[in-house]
Amino acid sequence: MDAKNLQSSFAVVERRAEHAVKFFYSHLFWHNPAIRAMFPDSFTDMERQRDRLFAALTHVVSRLDDETLLPYLRDLGRDHRKFLARPEHYAAVGASLLAALAEASGEHWNQDVEKAWTEAYSLIADAMMEGAAAGTDPPWWNAKIIRHLQYGSDIAVITLRPDPPLPYRPGQYVSVSSERVPTTWRTYSLGNAPRPDHTLDLHVSRIEGGRLSTALVRDVAPGETLRLGSASGSMTIPHVLTQPLSLIAAGTGWAPVRAILEDLAQRPPEVDLRLFVVARDTAHLYDRPYIEELGRRLPGLSTTYITPAPGQHRNQATDRLVTALSNRGLWHAQDVYLSGPPLFIEETAMLLERLGTAPDRIFHDAVPAAATGRTRPLGFREWFLRRPDPQWHNPAARAPRHP
Repeated sequence: MDAKNLQSSFAVVERRAEHAVKFFYSHLFWHNPAIRAMFPDSFTDMERQRDRLFAALTHVVSRLDDETLLPYLRDLGRDHRKFLARPEHYAAVGASLLAALAEASGEHWNQDVEKAWTEAYSLIADAMMEGAAAGTDPPWWNAKIIRHLQYGSDIAVITLRPDPPLPYRPGQYVSVSSERVPTTWRTYSLGNAPRPDHTLDLHVSRIEGGRLSTALVRDVAPGETLRLGSASGSMTIPHVLTQPLSLIAAGTGWAPVRAILEDLAQRPPEVDLRLFVVARDTAHLYDRPYIEELGRRLPGLSTTYITPAPGQHRNQATDRLVTALSNRGLWHAQDVYLSGPPLFIEETAMLLERLGTAPDRIFHDAVPAAATGRTRPLGFREWFLRRPDPQWHNPAARAPRHP
């Protein structure tokens, strides 16, 4: 791909990001009315869809020379089978994308730029369709809810039985959809190691304004069926641990860490394990009895709970985590796995690097939050200051380190 032309062109388009994505969807739906049914009906969900499109495009353009780009695109294509995407849909999207880029570029659009984007989209679409064609799993799994446990008003643990069984590794995540919120998919980590009965747990935290998370926490009931996409993500551990391991989880980011520890408990490693569990208050330590059970099954595990002091703002938990991590040594010798909200992961990773952990020993998946909870940017200046992370399927920011 002509990286220089693409990146300089995209720098122009970024200044009109709002206009570009609105033009894209208007063009797509006007020329392809049947495609509209594949997208959310809700105005709010459609706004988030526009954010996801531009953020994903940013992800691609910023990684044109990155060896992880093609695997990312192939996985994206495999995941898009759940939308029943066909070759003609890719062609329609390509035509509307070029039209939107030309519109947003204005006088900066020329034959060389058009040629660069045409070739780039052809490569992107080919990689995605290649990934879709290579997929041997179903486009999605139907999974019956067999148990729904609610903790307070905002957290639920949902136990599902997929048919057929869904293959995955501890630490991975899936995209989830419910008929209560049609055409909407969100990613949730799997909260248990594989079981003989093939059931699995989702840990869901309700997001204010999040229609799917609200439905999953407050409305769905045993007997209903959810749809699950293929398992993705590289926050998995090697079969045999040879290095000390620290795991840091915030909120329902505890789910993939729980799955990893549950797997380790079946074959206790001969290395030290450190667990830090961060919650906005003690009431949100909803799985503490099981954490203590894991401590008995894993003799090498030490656990630190991080919550605000009684009556203090929940942000104090972050300050307490900084103190707790700073007071623990040997970070240069640790493999560290992080799970939680994107901003939490970003800030904690930077702290760990300052404490001596090598960047290539800090592992996390770039799994998007169900919703950001923030208002959308009003213009390109705010977009640059608070550009959203990709919120659709995004396997990992780096290639898997372990087989």
